[in-house]
Amino acid sequence: MTRVLIFANGELPDLAYARRLPQPGDIIICADGGTRHALELGLTPHFIVGDLDSLPEGFQPSVETQIIQFPADKNETDLELAVDHALGLHPAEIVIAAALGGRLDQTLGNISLLSDPKLMACDIRLHDGVEEIFFCRDQAQVKGRSGDIVSLIPWGGEVSGVVTENLKWPLRSEILYPYKTRGISNEMLGEEAYVKINAGLLLIVHRIKNL
Repeated sequence: MTRVLIFANGELPDLAYARRLPQPGDIIICADGGTRHALELGLTPHFIVGDLDSLPEGFQPSVETQIIQFPADKNETDLELAVDHALGLHPAEIVIAAALGGRLDQTLGNISLLSDPKLMACDIRLHDGVEEIFFCRDQAQVKGRSGDIVSLIPWGGEVSGVVTENLKWPLRSEILYPYKTRGISNEMLGEEAYVKINAGLLLIVHRIKNL
């Protein structure tokens, strides 16, 4: 099973927790300035994608690294280009690190990328070692530990038929509205929680407890 780990150019709030993200056999893709995070974690990128205006000073790519350069005047962010390249590798899973924090517009744009219908067949998540963000289109599993915070946020409209398992405040075929905060700050009761919906698009934010 192919797994791609993409480093964006956002923040990694805790390097110790970020070191848990890479797995043996991962294909490492860096979205331009995200290269700095891979280097900090001792990883050699397989691909660097973008306009290359944010690479670390003095960086010299390894012979194992393929550079895919785009013009600075483009319609996509470097991360979107990196995700498109990852999809061409036909992975079962994509994890995007360092896509949160820093500029709010970039953070919101990075989250929005995950809502692209062409990603429906792939398990794709933003994960910085502290928070994990992904969309539920039908059903989803959250893996963590008791006490972890899980927030359910309707994306682009109401989400109906929301059912949860193993969360402190359960939902039983409820409707969540985008202008209400009912789904914020629920808590896991064990190492796994489950969410199912009938219609809509539901953003799940999972935060590890007591960092």
